[in-house]
Amino acid sequence: MKIRQICLVSLFFLGVDASGQSLQQNLQSAFNRLQSDTQCRYASVSLTVLDAKTGETVFSANPNMGLATASTLKTVTTITAFNLLGKDFQYQTQFGYTGIITADGTLNGDIIIKGAGDPTLGSWRYESMHEDHILSLMVTALQKAGIKKVNGRVIGDDSIFGSQSIPEGWIWMDVGNYYGAGTSGLCWRENQFDIKLHTGGVDSPVSVTRTVPNVPYLNFKSELTNAPSGTGDNAYAFLPIGGKTMYLRGTYAIDQTKKSIAAALPDPAYDAAYHLTDTLKRLGILVSNEPESTGTLAAKGLQTPQIATNLTSIPSPRLSQIIYWLNQKSINLYAEQLLKTIAWKAGKQPSTTNGVQVEQDFWKARGIDPHSLNIVDGSGLSPTDRVTTLTMATILKSAKGTDWFVDFYESLPTYNNMKMKSGSIINVLTYAGYQTYKGRELCFSIMVNNFNGSSHAIKEKMFGVLDELK
Repeated sequence: MKIRQICLVSLFFLGVDASGQSLQQNLQSAFNRLQSDTQCRYASVSLTVLDAKTGETVFSANPNMGLATASTLKTVTTITAFNLLGKDFQYQTQFGYTGIITADGTLNGDIIIKGAGDPTLGSWRYESMHEDHILSLMVTALQKAGIKKVNGRVIGDDSIFGSQSIPEGWIWMDVGNYYGAGTSGLCWRENQFDIKLHTGGVDSPVSVTRTVPNVPYLNFKSELTNAPSGTGDNAYAFLPIGGKTMYLRGTYAIDQTKKSIAAALPDPAYDAAYHLTDTLKRLGILVSNEPESTGTLAAKGLQTPQIATNLTSIPSPRLSQIIYWLNQKSINLYAEQLLKTIAWKAGKQPSTTNGVQVEQDFWKARGIDPHSLNIVDGSGLSPTDRVTTLTMATILKSAKGTDWFVDFYESLPTYNNMKMKSGSIINVLTYAGYQTYKGRELCFSIMVNNFNGSSHAIKEKMFGVLDELK
C-alpha cells in the first residue's frame, strides 16, 4: 500500500515537471520559429516570462537585450506612478483672480487658470472634466463672485511644469500630431484639436475646411494629396516652434470616412484662456484685453501674475481612473504628465529628465539596474528608449499583491484574448502583460525591434508565441 502511494506521489510530481518542461519547450520552439522568420532576419527579438507570484523565471530568451519598448513603457510609468503617488492621487487646478471687484461688478484685474499638471482638464473621456462642464464651473464661480465685466485678461498659467514641453528624443514627424502633444502645466482637451478636411480625386490636393474647436490664432497650409483607396491616413501636422502656420503633409486615402485628422495644440494654456474669454463674451461678460498664457507673456518680457483671490479648485479624476484611460487608449500625454508629476512630488523641478531619474532611482532601490531601464520619456514614443524584457517583466511582477493591482490590471487592454499593453513605432512591436497558464499566474514581456514587412504579419507571429501561455 505504501509503495503504491509513493508511486502515485512520484507520478504526480513527474506530471508537474513534465508540464513545466513542456511549457518551456513549447515556448522555445515558438520563439525559435519567430526569431528565424524572414521578417526577423535583421531584427532583435527578446522574451521573458516570469511567475507573477514568485518571480521565478519560466522562460527567457535574450532577457538582457536593451530594446526600444514603444508604448509598453507605459506599464513601467504607470506602476511607478501607483507606487509613488497612490491610486487616489488627484491634481488640483486653481481658478481665481487678481485685483479688485468694484461696486458695479467690474474686475480691475486678471482672471487666472493656474494648472497643476492635470492631463484630463477639458477631456471628453470624463463627464466631470468635459470642456463644457469645466467652462461652466469657471463661469459660475465668476458670477458668484459678482463679476460682470473684466478690465484685464484671462491668463492660462502653465508655469508649474516649465517651458520644455517636448521630451528629448522625440522625432519631428511625431511632434505636431495629437499623439505627439507636448506636456503642459495647464493641459486643455488633452492638448489636441481636430482639423476637418475636404477631399477629392486621387492626386488632387486636400484642403482644410475648419477646426474643432475653433483655433483662429493658427493658420493652415495643406500640402496633403488624396491617395488611392486602401492606403490609409498618412497625414502629418508640422508646426515650427513659435510659429503660427501649421503645415499638413503626406497623403490621405479617398476612402477614409472620417475626413479629419487630430493635431497638437502648440500652447494649451493659451487655448484654455482663449475659450474661457470667448465663452464669457458670448454670455455678455466682456473682457477688455486679449487672452494670454505664461508663454505669450514671457515672449513680451512679462511675468505671469499670481492668484490673489482663489474662487474654486477643480479636482482631477483619481489616479486609478487616469491610468485606466492612459493604458486603454495608450495616451502619450498622460504618461508624460505623470512622469513630470513623479519628479514634482519627489521635490524636484518637474521635468522629464528629473522624472526619469526619480523612476530609475525608485527601481534601483528594488534591485533593477538603471542601465536596463535606459529611457528618455514616459510613453515610449521615443525610439531611443532601451529597456530589457527581464526588467519590464520584473516590474510587472512587482505589481502583484498591491492594493492597486486590480486597477492596474483592468487598465490593460485585451489583445489576443490576453490582458496586455501593446507598443508600436516604426519597425518595432512589443507586448507586456499577464496570462494564467493551467492555474499558474504569469507575466511577460516580448519585444521585436527592426522587423521588416507588415506590422499585421509580425503581430500574428508574436501572438503565435504568446499562445503557448494559454
